Amino acid sequence: MARLDIERQKELEPKRMAYAKEQIQKLGYEISFENDTEIRFEFNGNTVKLFPYSGWHTGKGVISGRGLNKLLKQIRQ
Repeated sequence: MARLDIERQKELEPKRMAYAKEQIQKLGYEISFENDTEIRFEFNGNTVKLFPYSGWHTGKGVISGRGLNKLLKQIRQ
């Protein structure tokens, strides 16, 4: 299913990508892959994927769900 408000996504997605990347790096993780919609990084030897616009995160070693803050709580050391 396509997004309902493409213009809103185009406006907000770059800001959310930058903020998510900053917060992940602040915790000491290195971004291993990044494109227009997705960020990947290593957590306990496993790859975690984050889609900052929707907030969806998944990967072995974390509980999949929605929300950057929920992911950050899980990966704090």
